[in-house]
Amino acid sequence: MRTRALGGAAVPVLGEGTWNMEADRPGDVLAAIRLAIDLGMTHVDTAELYGDGAVESLVGRAIAGRRDSVYLVSKVLPSNASRAGTLAACERSLARLGTDRLDLYLLHWPGRFPLAETVAGMRALVDAGKIRRWGVSNFDVDDLEALAAVTEPGEVACNQVLYHLEERAIEHAVAPWCRAHGIAIVAYSPLGSGSFVAPHSAGGRVLRGIADELGATPEQVALAWLVRDEGFAIPKATAAAHVRANAAAADLELGATHCAAIDRAFPRGRSRALPTL
Repeated sequence: MRTRALGGAAVPVLGEGTWNMEADRPGDVLAAIRLAIDLGMTHVDTAELYGDGAVESLVGRAIAGRRDSVYLVSKVLPSNASRAGTLAACERSLARLGTDRLDLYLLHWPGRFPLAETVAGMRALVDAGKIRRWGVSNFDVDDLEALAAVTEPGEVACNQVLYHLEERAIEHAVAPWCRAHGIAIVAYSPLGSGSFVAPHSAGGRVLRGIADELGATPEQVALAWLVRDEGFAIPKATAAAHVRANAAAADLELGATHCAAIDRAFPRGRSRALPTL
């Protein structure tokens, strides 16, 4: 599995997202996460929000006995993100995950607590060995600027954002800002609702043509495009075939003509604010 540097570690460009997995059968969730790890997608992303902690518990069961093989990420809710609240939320997440540390801990989105308080909590967790690095999610440029005012250069590891072929808003300002400040982009929902790969759509036909040429699927082409040069993506998958297909996309190589065709088929549109949660 191809890797890149994230938070001081070599991390697979494609990982396993777990949003809404509380709605799936527990046995399927456990099998999917374990298979993803077996296939090299050791970047496992979760959050206290997901199923009100239920998904973290499932992830903990899935990684039991193989914690050292996993790059484990969770998130604190903004409503818990005071200094003391961040520490307490992390302890609850660690207990549900059955581990003594996180590789990466994220503020899920900007909230009412001053960022300086959250940063103080994150730093305390790093000092205590509870987390190795920290970052944010759903931060637009104004949020990132505010964060930069209370952090040191290189302190924020990543910004996890909505990003797929039909949602390219981050390319206007957020991604360039993060690139300039050494903050990695992690794409969640990298296939959106899946509608843009439908064969009846113009974009879907372009993806299908490239997929047929490369012996891949349109979904694999879409994922490969997202991580072609930089960044990471964390598609959710519960079915074994879906997990395997996602893993195979990491090593799919797109040529310049492929990327140009995709760019024409899925224009990034006008600059606008990131979607809010």
